Order: sequence, then C-alpha cells, then structure tokens
Amino acid sequence: MDQRLDKESPQASAPRPKRRPSLPTLPLFNRKDRHTSTATTWQQLRLPFKLLVLTTAFVMLAEILIFVPSVANYRVNWLNDRLMSAYLAALAAQGAPDGAVPEALREDLLMTAAVKAVAWKREGRRSVVLAPTEAMTIDAVYDRRPMQEMGLFAATGARIALIGEALAVLGRTDERILRVTGPLKGKPGDFIEIVIPEAPMRAALWQYARNILFLSVIISLITAALVYLALSSLLVRPMMRITDNMLHFAENPEDPNRIMTPSKRGDEVGIAERELASMQRQLSQLILQKNRLAQLGLAVSKINHDLRNMLASAQLISDRLTGIDDPTVQRFAPKLIASLDRAIDFCNATLTFGRAEEATPHRELFPLRPLVEEVGDGLGLPSEEKPVDWLVEIDPELQIDADRDHLYRVLSNICRNALQALETTPSDEVDGGAITVSATRRNGEVAIEIRDNGPGLPGRAREHLFQAFQSSQRRGGSGLGLAIAQELVMAHGGRIELLETARGAAFRLVIPDRHQHA
Repeated sequence: MDQRLDKESPQASAPRPKRRPSLPTLPLFNRKDRHTSTATTWQQLRLPFKLLVLTTAFVMLAEILIFVPSVANYRVNWLNDRLMSAYLAALAAQGAPDGAVPEALREDLLMTAAVKAVAWKREGRRSVVLAPTEAMTIDAVYDRRPMQEMGLFAATGARIALIGEALAVLGRTDERILRVTGPLKGKPGDFIEIVIPEAPMRAALWQYARNILFLSVIISLITAALVYLALSSLLVRPMMRITDNMLHFAENPEDPNRIMTPSKRGDEVGIAERELASMQRQLSQLILQKNRLAQLGLAVSKINHDLRNMLASAQLISDRLTGIDDPTVQRFAPKLIASLDRAIDFCNATLTFGRAEEATPHRELFPLRPLVEEVGDGLGLPSEEKPVDWLVEIDPELQIDADRDHLYRVLSNICRNALQALETTPSDEVDGGAITVSATRRNGEVAIEIRDNGPGLPGRAREHLFQAFQSSQRRGGSGLGLAIAQELVMAHGGRIELLETARGAAFRLVIPDRHQHA
C-alpha cells in the first residue's frame, strides 16, 4: 500500500493531469479576417435578435455561476453521507460479540455503507472497525474535518479549491481509491476514516450535473423569453418604431404626414418620441423656409438685371434735375438721387439677407437726427396726404457711431412697418396715428426708440419676432424687415428688443460705440 490506513495526515491534493499540447496558432491575417467577418455579421443583425442572443447568453452565464458551486456542494454532501453511513456501520459492528465481526456481516455493512473500509478514533484510541476485503492503493486523501477559523480570503480560496476538485472528478476516467476523514459530532479530537472508490461518486456527480444542466437550460430559456418579451415591449419595439419613422421621414422631410406621432409614455422613450416629433416639425418648417428663400433668390436674380437698368436710367434723368432752378426741385433732387443710388446698391447686393452674413459695418461718427429725417422723407413723412404724424425727438447735437447705410436700413424697415400698420387700421380705432423716434446717449452707447400708437403686434407675431417669413401678419408681407434689422444691429455689437406698451408697438435699438463694442 502507498499510504497506511491509520496514517493521520492532512488532506492531500490529487495529482494534476498532464497538460495537453496546445493547437497550432492560426496565421495572424486569417484570425484577423475571421474576427472582422464575425464583427461585421454581428453589427448587421437586427436589434431583437441581438437582444434574444444576449439575454440567453447572460442567463446561461448566471446559471453556470450557480451550477458550478452546486456541483461542488453536492460532492461535499455525498462524502458526508458516506461518512455518516460508515459511522452507522461502525456502530453496528461494535455490537458484535467480543468485537469480532463475522465475515458475512462485515461485507454486508461495507456494501450498505458503500465503502471499502472503516476506521475511527474514539476516546484517544484508533482502530480499524471494518477492514478491507482486499489490498488497495490510496490515490488521494481528503480531510473533511473542520479547520481552524479562516479569514475571508482563506475561506474563499477553500471554496474555489472545492469547485476545482469537483470539476476534476467530472473530468477523470481512471479508477481511483480515496481515503476520506471526517469528524465525529460532539466529540472533539475524534474522527472517522473511510476508504471509497471514486467511480460511484463520479457517476452520482454526472447524474446530478445532467439534471441541473437540463433544469438550468429550461430555466434559462423561460427567463430569457420573459426578459426578451418585456424588453422588446418596453424598449426594442419603441426604438424600432422611432428608427422606422426616422427613415420614413428622411425620404420626404417636407411631408407633414411623416412627422412622428408621439405616445403618451412618460419615460425616456416617450421623451425621445416627443423631442423627435418636435425636431421633425422644426426641420420641416426650416426646409420649407429655405425652399422659399431659394425660390425668392431665383426670382430676384431674374428681375435684378432689368430693374438695375431701369434704376440707372432713372438716375441719369434725375441728374438733369439739378440744372432746374426751381427751389422745390433743388430741395428734393439730392434726396431723390441718394435714394436711387441706394436702390442701385441694393440691386447689386442681390438680396443681401440671403447671404451667410451681412457686410462688415463701415462705422463713422455722425449726427443721428438728419438720418432719421431722411428716413421720414423716404417714407413720405410728414405729409398732409397721410393721416400720420412724424415726430423726431432727437437732440440735433446727438451723434452715433455706426454704419450710415446699415442704420438707415434698420430705421427704414421698422418705421415702414409702423406706417403700414397705421395705414391699414380703421380710422375709428386710431385717434390720430403717430410715429415717434427718440434717442439718448448714455455710457458710450445710443438707445433709439421707435413708437407708434397703432394696434400693436398680435401674439403669433410676438412668438416669431425677428424670424424671416414668420413674423409678418400683414397680407403680402414677408417678415424680412425685422430679421434684416436684427442682423444689422447685431453686426454693430448692439441689440434690438420689443418693449411692452399699453397700445401700439415700440422697439428699442442699442448701438454701442466702437470702443464699447470691442
């Protein structure tokens, strides 16, 4: 015998099986191509299939993490059952007269306990209770007696060792003989030893493993199906609905019927649906606006050439007015020439608002009041024919640092809107229309206010203020005036805002000096 039956030795580890030779490594390019092909195939799979595969894989992984410790625990319990059966057999053998166990009884007790031999230590004495019927070689020793109190890491290591031993048993095919030592309950220092073949334990482990594996597969499939159905209903289908709608909307963004109809969900999916619908509406409106701008630019480009020639002819004719001695003609001729020059410059610019940005302002310091009066002359104010008063409340000495042409366009656009609002309002609703322009200088900036006592701006116009093609409520209006005015004011580093008034509309323009803007 390699080891004596009565030897008090701690548990010994079983010899490790020889390491199998590794397979030859594939060439690097083959492995890379295979990995790339697998990754590409996985990326092309639909989301529901990916969810099903991942759910099944994760549940199976969880079952494996439960299965492996359960096999190790079954092995420990199986050994404990053999120790208990051997202990009962030893107690039965002790009942034999004079301690002599008949051969037939000894064989029956060993067969009943499913062991080859039994020995114990009681009251400080060791003895072989049921001797083996044949000579045996002990291949491995396992000590099931409780060891000293272990720390967390030591206990974890011991449990991992038990798992490794159980898996090793499942992987062996040889017939080994084991000696197992276990404690006697309530008797510190006493123990019982048994000699058993490993084959019955391996067969029991395989039967248990097959049962657990079958049960784990069934549980995994049921759990995966339930999780898949839940996630598919809560996440996958809504996400596929959002994706399909995005693809459908992309085919024709101008079709309002393709905008997503959000559900009433209050979670993140519902928020995504509502935000997507809002973004699609904004994008659809933006595309319609861009198309309108493109059509407008095409129309302007067609008429620009002929209009510029007409204005050039009018300019040549107006130059002859300077030779007329009539005081009235001499008074209005320079203003007419200046207006024609400005109109020709606008034609050359060809719809400046359609550019990415306005030209950089050429700023200079000049009196503001003459420019405002020129704006009034361009609008025909003051005039006895128009029932609108033109009031300029600006100090003649007040100067502003700005681009003269840009500021003229800003004031002209705002004042023209006010004049059109007053002219289209019934006389019984307006008791004497008036447009008032005032300005003050303070802390290196000039604030200009333009007020009228008309009907004011409606709610929808206020919501889309300074937005092209949306802020106008007048029939035939484009809403470009305020959009151009805001862009020109911002180019000066200033700001434009609508003031709250009891009646009419009031705009405030703030133009800082150049050193203030810098």
